[in-house]
Amino acid sequence: MSRFSQSTPRKKGEPPPIQSTAHLDRVSYLFGYPIAHSLSPLLHGTIYKALNLNYAQHLYETTSLPACLDLARSEKFFGASVTMPHKVAIIPYLDMLTPEGEAIGAVNTIFLRNSPSGKRLLCGTNTDCIGIREAILQNVDPALVERMKGRPGMVIGGGGTCRAAVYAVKTYLECSEVYLVNRDKSECDQVIQECKSKGFGDGLKFVGSVEEAERLAGPMVVVSAIPDFPPKTEAEITTRKVIETFLGKSEKGAILEMCYHPSPNTAIAKISEKSGWQLIPGTEAMIWQGLEQDKVWLRRRVRTLPVEKVKEVVGAKLSQSRL
Repeated sequence: MSRFSQSTPRKKGEPPPIQSTAHLDRVSYLFGYPIAHSLSPLLHGTIYKALNLNYAQHLYETTSLPACLDLARSEKFFGASVTMPHKVAIIPYLDMLTPEGEAIGAVNTIFLRNSPSGKRLLCGTNTDCIGIREAILQNVDPALVERMKGRPGMVIGGGGTCRAAVYAVKTYLECSEVYLVNRDKSECDQVIQECKSKGFGDGLKFVGSVEEAERLAGPMVVVSAIPDFPPKTEAEITTRKVIETFLGKSEKGAILEMCYHPSPNTAIAKISEKSGWQLIPGTEAMIWQGLEQDKVWLRRRVRTLPVEKVKEVVGAKLSQSRL
């Protein structure tokens, strides 16, 4: 009996059946759990179709890291997107990290290179930071981008995306300080400690009260990386008030709202627009990090990739899913 015809239900996180690649020249994967609703295969498939490549990306939904690594050693494998819970756990098994992957301490992309002896190397990078950077640079007036340099930025959240956001705001946008706003101070303390150990933690500051937010200079760029849940606990309510205080300051900038599922019309998005900020949807970051992945995998410049077609297809899919 083939693996596809087995009737025994799969346990949560257990490796799924491996899709056939016989009809493909090359294959990439998305490793993670849960990932059933990911747009990553659609995004990359759109690129390969436009370039007339007989390639595809397959979902591989599992918590089993050894199973993912086995696929990464398969003959037709050329790369993988990596999401939770593997973004940090996979690092010890890689042969090399790019500066971005090393600094952020998490990888969302595996790619192949050869050693001088010809050995196939598994390499890791982080294109989340590139996605955040390009979402801003591609959508914001250059004059405003220039004003971000040497001015404060702000990152809302304390999870995995937070580190990539801090890296992008500090390294690419050249903000002097980065305010960290989150319901859990300990998460931000850990982010600050890790960023300092990697050399880009100077000027990071947790802001935990409205009074402190009122005293500080306003940010010119904000990345919001939290789920869209209404605040309930005292810490969550205070965090929301701190955000409103910063966004309510007289000088306005641009905010990237990373949360777009199930809807981009989040509370943070509504507060931002009402306060007069330029709102950039998180789909922009998702698209640009994916384009950067194919730049690495295919060794092509991003300008040679079908950027507008990807935006059209992803936008149509998101609109359809919200009907």
